[in-house]
Amino acid sequence: MTVTVLLADDQSLVRAGFRSLLRRAKDIEVVGEAGTGEEAVRQVRALRPDVVLMDIRMPGMDGLAATRQVASECRVVILTTFETDEHVFAALQAGAAGFLTKEVEPEALRSAIRVVAAGDALLSPSVTRRVIERFTNRPLATIQSGVSSRLDVLTAREREVMALVAAGLSNDEIAARLVISPLTAKTHVARAITKLGLRDRVQLVIVAYETGLAQTSIF
Repeated sequence: MTVTVLLADDQSLVRAGFRSLLRRAKDIEVVGEAGTGEEAVRQVRALRPDVVLMDIRMPGMDGLAATRQVASECRVVILTTFETDEHVFAALQAGAAGFLTKEVEPEALRSAIRVVAAGDALLSPSVTRRVIERFTNRPLATIQSGVSSRLDVLTAREREVMALVAAGLSNDEIAARLVISPLTAKTHVARAITKLGLRDRVQLVIVAYETGLAQTSIF
């Protein structure tokens, strides 16, 4: 199956670069480009892409506002320079399926698009931990309170799996760590998402950091 992609970035050279990289994958097709948030929203609704690579900083409506409008219609991956973008965490809350730095390696970019299109999320521990920790600094008392209340609906195993998701592990890696089947790992993740009323793994990671589960884990 071919994964359709929309490129949203205000720099034409950046779009051209990504288009060139993606053209080498037989199962990925770039179906459109947008230079502003408004154009990205229009293109999403006209072209119905599977995935949008969305820059944060664009003139007019920025990528964050555009993500809020289209996240329910397609999978959005935020493109960021990381050190300067202050809105990555908010973008995840707005519905983005994950984020990549613009320095991403070609094969990693293609792989990320496939992962997101399949319904998973981009949760690289090296990036996710740094970003989420930056935006979830809370007093210890608040964190401990969150762990003891919001996560009460989860079993001990579901909390354990949630902490591993926050550490960036895939279902297969979680299965290997806990000596369970990948299907069982996937089931635990799905149940945690459902019980907490969340949308996907990205939000699960956010809650893990917000409640302190990730900080208090040993992973």
